[in-house]
Amino acid sequence: MQDRCKSLAGVPYDPVSMTENTPPSRNIRADVAIVGAGLVGSTLACALAKHGVTTAVIDRLAPSTLLAPTFDGRASAVALSAQRLLRAIGVWDHLAGQTEAIREIRVSDGDAPFFLHYDHADLGDEPLGSMAENRHLRAALAKQMLSCADHLQIISPASVTSMAQRADDITLTLDDGRTVTTALAVSAEGRNAALRGLAGIGVTGWTYPQIGIVATIGHARSHDGIAHEHFLPAGPFAILPLPDDGGVHRSSLVWTEREDVADSYMALPEAAFLAEIAERVGGFLGELSLIGPRFSHPLGLQFAAQYTSGRLVLAGDAAHGIHPIAGQGLNLGFRDVAALTEIIVDAKQLGLDLAHPGGLARYQRWRRTDNLVMAGVTDVLNRLFSNDVTPIRLARDAGLGVVNRIGPLKKFLMRHAMGTVGELPRLMRGENLNA
Repeated sequence: MQDRCKSLAGVPYDPVSMTENTPPSRNIRADVAIVGAGLVGSTLACALAKHGVTTAVIDRLAPSTLLAPTFDGRASAVALSAQRLLRAIGVWDHLAGQTEAIREIRVSDGDAPFFLHYDHADLGDEPLGSMAENRHLRAALAKQMLSCADHLQIISPASVTSMAQRADDITLTLDDGRTVTTALAVSAEGRNAALRGLAGIGVTGWTYPQIGIVATIGHARSHDGIAHEHFLPAGPFAILPLPDDGGVHRSSLVWTEREDVADSYMALPEAAFLAEIAERVGGFLGELSLIGPRFSHPLGLQFAAQYTSGRLVLAGDAAHGIHPIAGQGLNLGFRDVAALTEIIVDAKQLGLDLAHPGGLARYQRWRRTDNLVMAGVTDVLNRLFSNDVTPIRLARDAGLGVVNRIGPLKKFLMRHAMGTVGELPRLMRGENLNA
């Protein structure tokens, strides 16, 4: 199979206007329809279109809204295996100069003398992962979708109001009366997925009494590519390296705070808010400044009872949502994308129904266990570290020290953070899907 996307190297573009390519047809047909143009849905669209699978992407928000710099202030840790996926489908090249390699990770618990230290040099030359601001990821995905326009159409703003499954296809009816008929529909709508509800797929989960506060800081000293996870009684406080901007050293903060006090922190004047950050960061980065707005997000865990229903498939947060304590939520979504792309492309190359029951059953087996294990791990870690109970604190601090001294175990955990452990889809192993 040939690469079906064009090179846009050196071509100026406006990602806002150039991705609003809603087709005029009232009855749209495609091989696959993806509902949700977030990071997971857009990545899947790029991967499928690049392999010649005609794809329609439906989102309730206009691209100009999704691509606004203030739409999403978060940054994501992109694991090494996820980088391979993004590179294979042409997205990573659009992020040149906008990512920061994670060379080390340091995990500490309050003021305890024990810590856990990961160093990429213990495994080789490749970094543990890279940090990328979500706004840059969205823009890179928009540019790659533009390059695949012959096989990809974006329908937005539009919402799905009903879904009808038949033996040979599935039709989505939109709020403006248009229809999208396809062999397979993918819900990548996030935690409140409408298609999941229309299919009657149940969800198990709970909310945490915590809020995630996100901000970007400038600092006088370089972060040296080191990510810090500092556990405090209210929850983890992460300091994540970002690339310098205009000579200013920058980091992204993910501050987990108690739900009952988070609003008061968010309402503080900038100077007072920065003082709270400085107290938690400490002095190792030198003088701090606050860059841009602050954001807050409720935290919770949820897990879909099943990932497929006839010709409907769930991916990303529509299937699973976890605590951000390990920075793995988006990486799980990228794994969903790589696995689903492999199954769909293989089916297309073999002339099979893209919603072949055997392929969809494989997707559910492949991804559900991995996602469930990570959901359980993050839940346990959050409950274990988000308290100041003396016996528990002493036990976990001793555990950090022990793990730090056991070389083989630490290397395994480092590989897990890099996303190179387990049954990986071919795109995450650096292989292609071309026949």
